[in-house]
Amino acid sequence: MPDVGRVADEPEPTESAPLPPPSATPTAVSPAMPPPSAGASCPTRARVGIGILVLITSLCVGIEAALLLSDWGWIGHGRLRRLAYAYGGFWPGLLRGWQPNFLAQPVSMFATYGFLHGGVLHLGFNMATLWSLGRPLIESGGPRRFVILWAASQIMGGVGYAALSSQPQPMVGASGALFGLAGGWLASAWNAAVNDRQTHFGVIRVMVALVGLNVLMMIFTQGQLAWQAHLGGFIGGWVAAVVTRLPQPASLSAAR
Repeated sequence: MPDVGRVADEPEPTESAPLPPPSATPTAVSPAMPPPSAGASCPTRARVGIGILVLITSLCVGIEAALLLSDWGWIGHGRLRRLAYAYGGFWPGLLRGWQPNFLAQPVSMFATYGFLHGGVLHLGFNMATLWSLGRPLIESGGPRRFVILWAASQIMGGVGYAALSSQPQPMVGASGALFGLAGGWLASAWNAAVNDRQTHFGVIRVMVALVGLNVLMMIFTQGQLAWQAHLGGFIGGWVAAVVTRLPQPASLSAAR
């Protein structure tokens, strides 16, 4: 049984100008018009962002669908999941002298493990979380920041698992990257309220809640939870948000 990623402030007033004499003819001022590209940039960015989310979702769903068909004996003689985990899962041993299945595996696994899951429940929970966190982050920071945030979180999720886990099983799942999205969101809220203790306490409360969630999931999965990847991903997402100056999502700003 694989250790799936579960173990998968006001300006001063200026002086007013003197009024023109009564005989002066006022000059008509036309309203300022935005440049032609301004109106289209926001919808275009939104479409690109949604496309990124669709791409990630499609890859994860398509792969898990193929693995399920194999589990049921319809394709691959029931061996696809085992092969997928063997070649695409995150194996910490590969960073400790194990023999890889192919030359690039110790590097490629930092990318591939996040698109593999341990079943429909695992996949469904992760994809719902992806869309609930991903859309506001893309709306606030744009697709480029989101890709950086996602990539940094997934890589650091692998680093955290490799550094802190002693399990020989592979780790799969997108939850390391998803905890990174949560870390990026909280970092943007913290940075947007430099002297706001109430907001900072709120961020800390959410972080404590995330720790509690991991404890509950650890119990529910009987220890098959990659909390190390969650921690690494969260740190990676926080740092990426600070480095890229991720703006605070509008939905969180309104809630404050």
